[in-house]
Amino acid sequence: MTKPISTNSRGTRIILDMSALIAGAAVGLAISRHVSADDPDAAFETGAVARDPVAAISRLEARLKDNPKDANGWGTLGSAFFESGKFAEAATAYARAAQVDPRNADYWSALGEARVIAGPGNVPAEAKQAFERALAIAPKDPRARYFLAVDRDLSGDHRGAIEAWLALLADTPAGAPWEQDVRRLIQQVGAKEKIEVASRLSALKQPAPSDGAAIATAAIPGPSRQQMQAAAQMPKGQQDAMIQSMVDGLEAKLKANPKNVQGWIMLMRSRMSLGQTAQALAAYSNARTAFNQDAVTLRQIDDAARSLGIR
Repeated sequence: MTKPISTNSRGTRIILDMSALIAGAAVGLAISRHVSADDPDAAFETGAVARDPVAAISRLEARLKDNPKDANGWGTLGSAFFESGKFAEAATAYARAAQVDPRNADYWSALGEARVIAGPGNVPAEAKQAFERALAIAPKDPRARYFLAVDRDLSGDHRGAIEAWLALLADTPAGAPWEQDVRRLIQQVGAKEKIEVASRLSALKQPAPSDGAAIATAAIPGPSRQQMQAAAQMPKGQQDAMIQSMVDGLEAKLKANPKNVQGWIMLMRSRMSLGQTAQALAAYSNARTAFNQDAVTLRQIDDAARSLGIR
């Protein structure tokens, strides 16, 4: 039986903290991987989601009225809704994508994630079903494995959750955006539940050195592939300026549209990754102001800030 989420703020924090990572890395890559090179409209919309998800939603909805069997379109619409903080709508779109293309594990996995974030703070049964469908198709799907382990932890099976996360780490490519966070999560749950994990972690391949800039940019709507290729040729000072510009751009978007809790959490993460503690604290304060009448969202913001070391 799942524990009431109100007694386990750590569970809420885990879901929020990791959803940004896996959404930013696995989700974005998974969806773009299924955009056909022969479908320039889908490729355009996939890139447009990161730049302006709200505008992309209108174009995608119009496109899908004419072609409701377009699985890529439904998947990209799900991503646009997710990036806009409309998680229930994202789940509906991902469900349509999975209905059209039921052998696509990424759609099932994304559907499960959207159902988790849209839900009451646990891993609801319909999300578990989606993750299980994903794993039946792709047994190594990292997002499905992660969230099913979260469900075990929230249900009281802490050892089982740790074993599942350790197995996920063993299969994780070095330097993957979620690698460091899964390690930290295992350490946190192990310490809280008095489960020895240090020797198990040391037996695994060591994580790639932490690159604060890379972690920060993984957490925010990023540049296009062309911009990234250009950035790779820049001197470090210019790269740093580009990254700073991206983070500042996210902050500007949040000032214009402050009702985006995931955006505020991403901004807090990015500021902390860049060593900008005061600005991370300011983002935390601004996020709380934006949702000062929403107790549930305030708790999510507080949990995320605590996990990042802001409070």
